[in-house]
Amino acid sequence: MKRREFIKKMSVLSAAPFMLNGIPFRLLAGNNELKRMAASCPNDRVLIILQLHGGNDGLNTLIPISDYNTYYNVRPNIAISDRGPRKFIRLDSTLPDNAQVGLHPDMIGIKSLYDEGKVAILQGVSYENHNQSHFRGRDIMFMGGGANDYINSGWIGRALKDKYLPLIYPDDFPNNDMRDPLALEFGNEVSLVFHQGDNISTSISINDPISFFNLVDNLEGFDDVEGIDPRGVPPAALQNSPYGKELNWILNLEQKTDEYDDRLKEVYNIGKANAPGITYPSTYPFNAPSRFLKNTLSAQLQIIANLIHGGCQTKVYLVRVGGFDTHAQQVESYDASMGVHAALLYHVSAAMKAFQQDLAARGIDHRVLTVTTSEFGRRIRSNGSFGSDHGIGAPTFLFGKGVIPGVLGVNPDLTQENVSMQYDYRQVYATIMKEWMCADPLLVDNLSGIFYGDYPGRGISLPIVNSNLNSINDFVYKRFRLNNCYPNPASHFTTFSFYINAETLVELKLLNSEGKEIKTILNDWKGMGEHSITVDLSDLKPGIYLYQIKAGILKDTKQLSVIK
Repeated sequence: MKRREFIKKMSVLSAAPFMLNGIPFRLLAGNNELKRMAASCPNDRVLIILQLHGGNDGLNTLIPISDYNTYYNVRPNIAISDRGPRKFIRLDSTLPDNAQVGLHPDMIGIKSLYDEGKVAILQGVSYENHNQSHFRGRDIMFMGGGANDYINSGWIGRALKDKYLPLIYPDDFPNNDMRDPLALEFGNEVSLVFHQGDNISTSISINDPISFFNLVDNLEGFDDVEGIDPRGVPPAALQNSPYGKELNWILNLEQKTDEYDDRLKEVYNIGKANAPGITYPSTYPFNAPSRFLKNTLSAQLQIIANLIHGGCQTKVYLVRVGGFDTHAQQVESYDASMGVHAALLYHVSAAMKAFQQDLAARGIDHRVLTVTTSEFGRRIRSNGSFGSDHGIGAPTFLFGKGVIPGVLGVNPDLTQENVSMQYDYRQVYATIMKEWMCADPLLVDNLSGIFYGDYPGRGISLPIVNSNLNSINDFVYKRFRLNNCYPNPASHFTTFSFYINAETLVELKLLNSEGKEIKTILNDWKGMGEHSITVDLSDLKPGIYLYQIKAGILKDTKQLSVIK
């Protein structure tokens, strides 16, 4: 087939998503502003936007412990229990009373990441005058504007647009400095977040990596005989005509597709060949409708890990998990901790845990920051269909070594109809752009720069991004620590104490100076909080001893002196 046949099919190809391992995504090769941002940022950091498509129920994601009775009374048919084997997971006992929250019981992975200092949570993220519409809500959060803004570009697409001279796509890309598409979007939709008002993004749809690579290599027309149908180039007289310009754009796009194909094939295979073998969860282990049992996020994140590890320079990824529009049957009627929403939260939690383990094993976890987004939260009161209706505010999660761990904000006022806004979503994104993606603070904070409209907190970064990757030892030590025993030196008795921020099995042992076990002081499950145990030392000879604890992520050893 000649290139004219390729041109005929171009409209079909450009409307469909490119895929890896059966997971569709879009390569936004024409996003010049993002490429300039990559060139200006003195690092190799990556941002992943995780879209919880449909409007996540924040109140069953973060259960307000400080006002649990009211929470249960306003949604008795879907409330997560505070007792039994499927009770909520208390997140952090060190938080203020009005910020005490519990995680859904299927969010064990996120609890583990939080304890490691790799999760930041913001309560009540939204924007003023929210109309609670799916499409409008998503457009607003992707355009980076307010309720009254109508913009044909996205906040990432506008990043640093006014600071650098425009580059020409497709002529200037890929190049030696940027060999990869700067943005990759998983799924079948074209979201507004990467769009530019003055440029066109490209996308190709194939079922799996091998099919994609083979198809592009064998596109009819790539083997045209020189001088015969030479790239379908129009006569010279038409070169500057609208027809000639459009045809040249299509032909350049064809060539770029081939170049990106070779490059993505290379980095994907390198990353896959050197994968550390982390197991990603594939299914929900409990009860839920069959279409929600498969973990679709795992495959998307695993592809990203392979691409990054293989050397892909892509700066921004957008991944999706759908199904959060839970008007009915959000939970199982016989157990509110199970069902559709439980499965979705499990998929996010378990996949993010595996992803962070994978990144750490590859030695690239310091480069990747993930932020969740959802078009709105759900109403405070449940409905009669074991579900929840469109609301306003919802929690936002950030994952990675680049976060300032903890919870920002307080529990919502449950006497209201909706969860009110505590933080404007643009303030969250602006902080990420400045502190993680190295965007110019003046451009980020100026009106009609990256973000449109005036909003609360404009110009003030939130304490959510650990831009210098400072140690989080203080955060962990405050929540998991082995204290010094008292008295020490001791003659007949001493008291050992420790603090844990999760229910876990605790092993506390006494060792001699050579590390050989003498006795087990404690081997039992303990709940969150401070614990102490007094031990009789009268049977020990004078000397130096060690006491060692293993309790979840807490592993520590201290010294004890025994005197007589």
